[in-house]
Amino acid sequence: MKEAIEQIFKELNELKANTAKEVEEARIRFLGKKGEITALMEQFRSVAPELKREYGQKLNELKKAANARIEELKFSVEENAQAEAPKEDLSMPGDALPLGSRHPVSIVRQQIVDIFRKFGYDVAEGPEIEDDYHVFEALNFPPNHPAREMQDTFFVSTGHLNPLLLRTHTSSVQVRTMESQPLPIRVVCPGRVFRNEAISARAHCIFHQVEGLYIDKDVTFADLKQAILLFAREMFGPDTEIRMRPSYFPFTEPSAEVDVSCNICHGKGCNICKGTGWLEIMGCGMVDPNVLKASGIDPEQYSGFAFGMGVERIAMLKWQVNDLRHYFENDMRFLSEFATATEV
Repeated sequence: MKEAIEQIFKELNELKANTAKEVEEARIRFLGKKGEITALMEQFRSVAPELKREYGQKLNELKKAANARIEELKFSVEENAQAEAPKEDLSMPGDALPLGSRHPVSIVRQQIVDIFRKFGYDVAEGPEIEDDYHVFEALNFPPNHPAREMQDTFFVSTGHLNPLLLRTHTSSVQVRTMESQPLPIRVVCPGRVFRNEAISARAHCIFHQVEGLYIDKDVTFADLKQAILLFAREMFGPDTEIRMRPSYFPFTEPSAEVDVSCNICHGKGCNICKGTGWLEIMGCGMVDPNVLKASGIDPEQYSGFAFGMGVERIAMLKWQVNDLRHYFENDMRFLSEFATATEV
């Protein structure tokens, strides 16, 4: 027994463990119900009476040493695990990250589209790089027509009969729709357009439009006025009024500019409406018979109206933004103001 006790003391001094599992295995080996020290305790019963005191002391020392060594190893393993663990508590909730929001132009564009969807309009889209025919010629702009100077154009390729260009309006989508879809046609055409203009507080070389087209039998100017009035009241409020001023566009005849009553001063005059009580929002008119003919539609049987508005313009009026450039500068201070704008 003496030799067995000395051997266990030696093994305890040399005992090592790197994990909690190894510590537990060592505890069971020495102190478990079938452990080595427990077995010596069982043998102690058969020791001669004159030796019990000597061996009893040695067994108690051995058991204390074993418990101390096991606790020492357990502490060492836990300390190493804490040192290797991440500094942060990964079970804790993370820091809330600021979420982005839809761009104000996207918000207004979507609401415009949603309003006209309620009126039965479908959405049509087309390429941003277009040919001269669909942007100008099919819309009653002959090659040398002075109205082409109304829209200073970015040309992609020149030197041939039908050059490519960045579309100056989404009316090109209306042409493609008239060429490809059966009658009647009722669509809105949202999209980005490009014009070679000096950038200022009220103009930009890139902007967004939503244009509309309705072609059917017996469509009149009264239908156009009613559609625009309904749109204006959905967009700016139920008390909104509109007025139409004669204008000129090559692809519509007659043509008009549309104003809405100022929703800030309610027609009394303010700095937003420049004291007039009215705000310009779009151009419109009845589709010119030549435009219908160019797309293979008989103007003797069908008529229609078209309208177009700048999305940035509508957004400026809705939120009283006084500089168009804010929409393109990616200034988070400006854009964060629309983080909670669920509707316009």
